Amino acid sequence: MRLKPGRPDLSRYAARFDVPAASGPLGVTFLGVASLLLDDGESAVLTDGFFSRPSLARVALGRISPDVDRIDAALGRAGVDRLEAVLPVHTHYDHAMDSAAVAHRTGAVLVGGASTAHVGRGGGLPEDRIRVAVPGEAMAYGGWTLTLVESHHCPPDRYPGVITEPVVPPVRTGAYRCGESWSILVAHTSGRTALLQGSAGFDPGSLAGHRADVAYLGVGQLGVQPEDYVRAYWAETVETVGATRVVLTHWDDFFRPLDRPLRALPYAGDDLDVTMRVLGDLAAEQGVALHLPTLWRREDPWACLPTVDRGDGGVAP
Repeated sequence: MRLKPGRPDLSRYAARFDVPAASGPLGVTFLGVASLLLDDGESAVLTDGFFSRPSLARVALGRISPDVDRIDAALGRAGVDRLEAVLPVHTHYDHAMDSAAVAHRTGAVLVGGASTAHVGRGGGLPEDRIRVAVPGEAMAYGGWTLTLVESHHCPPDRYPGVITEPVVPPVRTGAYRCGESWSILVAHTSGRTALLQGSAGFDPGSLAGHRADVAYLGVGQLGVQPEDYVRAYWAETVETVGATRVVLTHWDDFFRPLDRPLRALPYAGDDLDVTMRVLGDLAAEQGVALHLPTLWRREDPWACLPTVDRGDGGVAP
């Protein structure tokens, strides 16, 4: 924790909230933290599905559990009544706590590592609704093909380790240890591709050979890292997969409920201003479009993608 008071002013970045609105059946909806709803009008998948957002006091001092009223309100507002899969990007509470409850309500399969499976079991999901992914193996859900690639959590990981037994809420926050962290590669039957990087961590070289038109980058805690780390994160994700549009997630204060306007995390734990400066410079240098997503709005990150000269005689995408 740092002593710098206050928090970044999101109005400084108003022009960045400009991901094209979805005009067709294919869309991505940002639902706070690293929760992303991908739907094509016929099938949908969701990362995390964290909607309870308990207060800082409860997270620090009490026991936490899914808030079914907040979950139902969020699913209703997003128009979600059916999902093919729910995929926590790792198993900290602000990603995985609600995942079993969301899967229950939507008929989804809960997909992740062994730690995610224990969250599902603790939440009462039957085994046939839990899938332990094989790293690097493509999985088809409706029109979506998803591949989970092993990654790392952004330092510091305040709840490291794996979950070894079912997590039955209410529990202390530390019960939701990090578990397996994932980079999620998405391919749709339409030809659209994306990288979903829920945490600002990376495993050097793990994404080599993979391509994605769009990258959704989690930036929580990125602003308190050395600048060399921030640049390495961009290189290991955006540059490696060749993305020409980047949308930033995991910058919002997740102790604040979703029925109130989003605000940035306080400087005590992160610095979005630093993140925007460094990533903004990298994006400008490389001709990559850099955005912030708008809560609840169906957006089409593949619309009007910029083309970037990769220096090898070709352009991307």
